[in-house]
Amino acid sequence: MGVVPVRSEIARPLRAGRRGRRLRRVAMLSIHTSPLDQPGTGDAGGLNVYVVELSRRLARLGTEVEIFTRATRSGLPPVTELDDGVLVRHIAAGPLEGLSKEDLPGQLCAVAAGVLRAEAQHEPGWYDLVHSHYWLSGQVGWLAAERWGVPLVHSMHTMARVKNLTLADGDRPEPLTREIGEQQVVEAADRLLANTDDEARQLVDLYAADPAAVSVVAPGVDLDVFAPMDRRAARRAVGLRGDALVLLFVGRVQPLKAPDVLVRAAARMVAQDPALRSRLQVVVVGGPSGTGLERPEALAALARSLGIGDLVRFQPPVGREELARWYAAADLTVVPSHSESFGLVAVESQACGTPVVAAAVGGLTTAVADGVSGVLVEGHDPERWARELRELAAAPGRLAAYAVAARAHALRFGWNATAGAVADVYAEAVEAARTPQRLAAGS
Repeated sequence: MGVVPVRSEIARPLRAGRRGRRLRRVAMLSIHTSPLDQPGTGDAGGLNVYVVELSRRLARLGTEVEIFTRATRSGLPPVTELDDGVLVRHIAAGPLEGLSKEDLPGQLCAVAAGVLRAEAQHEPGWYDLVHSHYWLSGQVGWLAAERWGVPLVHSMHTMARVKNLTLADGDRPEPLTREIGEQQVVEAADRLLANTDDEARQLVDLYAADPAAVSVVAPGVDLDVFAPMDRRAARRAVGLRGDALVLLFVGRVQPLKAPDVLVRAAARMVAQDPALRSRLQVVVVGGPSGTGLERPEALAALARSLGIGDLVRFQPPVGREELARWYAAADLTVVPSHSESFGLVAVESQACGTPVVAAAVGGLTTAVADGVSGVLVEGHDPERWARELRELAAAPGRLAAYAVAARAHALRFGWNATAGAVADVYAEAVEAARTPQRLAAGS
């Protein structure tokens, strides 16, 4: 596929706080994963956090949000109030259990019918705009937006063509079905929301998106929950030794996130400096996901085969308050992903004052200030990662400086600013839909 030159205008993030018409009500689509699910396992991750936090902040700005998701277990009420001004609507589509994300394209017609049925219970014009998340939701949002005569704003979160260009060893490429579906959504959307300049360029280069339709708005972090705290107290709370060297991985355990790079690097650190064995602690907070579900014990088995099974602790996904304690308890958070549209874990960690060592890919180059709040590592060679981690562990002064800078860097990413900027994009999309040219095209 040819590469489309990037035009500079897509790389200008919108500023929050511009005054414009706030919408009454938005239909938010998160079809393949519920905002009520615990991030860190299965298909729940940063997208879930994004949908929840953005919806809450939009409601506080005066825009009601109704989130549509597929019902995945019995006993769920048709409608749940997530927060003031935020409802979650559970759509019955296919069996409640046993369907993977890859099975959902066959249920999109049923999901779309459920979404349209919910709107039909109200007077026309109930929703001012549709905001879809991930390509499956984009397919449903495309239909709903056309049916209701409102704009479609779409957030990709991850892209098949990007993932396939940076595929981890042993991972499966994303199917052509997804690539085609994403291309259709890109062409149908009135606005595309990119997390970073890098993602905006990928939309233009890999999907031929119209640069004028791409807006860059960075996700946020809850700066009240994720905040510095006393490390000794945090370690006591999570059961870690006060003198340990703690390397933390947070996220779904799958090849894309590359937790094996951290485990292999830790083994090399111990081999190169046997004295580290008495104090090194690797903590993995998260659960199997994606192709990682096929071998859920693979990471633990790898640690044992490398002789460091006793140094790696596995912790199931936890709520935000406890997750903040894990960040605060760590010396370093390690994010070795093969691709990331943003890297929310990296910003959450920095908000807690814990520096980050991350792969120099995708949105992580925005989420981490290289050489200031952490270190970006080129490639995924465990030897190189071990060297970077050892050098940082042996430089407490440098770590302390990074810790101070980490919080300062994270302060750039508050959810209120994100919601204000997204609301501006919404207002622009609605205004553009009312131009004479657009109205004539829709008649």
